[in-house]
Amino acid sequence: MPHPKLTKLELQVLEALWQKGACSVREIQETFPEPKRPAYTTVQTTVYRLERKKALRCVKRISNANIFEAAISRKDAQRRLIDELLALFGGGAKLVMAHLVESGELTLDDVKEAEKSLRKPSKKDKSQ
Repeated sequence: MPHPKLTKLELQVLEALWQKGACSVREIQETFPEPKRPAYTTVQTTVYRLERKKALRCVKRISNANIFEAAISRKDAQRRLIDELLALFGGGAKLVMAHLVESGELTLDDVKEAEKSLRKPSKKDKSQ
């Protein structure tokens, strides 16, 4: 089953759970900065969408409040986003890498780290 796409608000909700651990909808809502804090019902809807997407789960109920925790890791969510980005470019990383170089976002240390990763056998290589 393919991983569902995550919206910006869904990622913000997950970020609250990654930082704080298990929380109620109210606690998640309160992690947003005051001037642009989404309504309680907006956060609640987002939480239940994430639950349907299996990105978070209800771990317990206290009185009438459900307590949720992230079911996916930050690293998994980041990989999903990168895969989606690469898909926009036909699966190739060259255009993305060129942009990162031109914008100054990619440093020589980043390139050296990437080279180290490329030299390690990948999971795909091990499974063949």
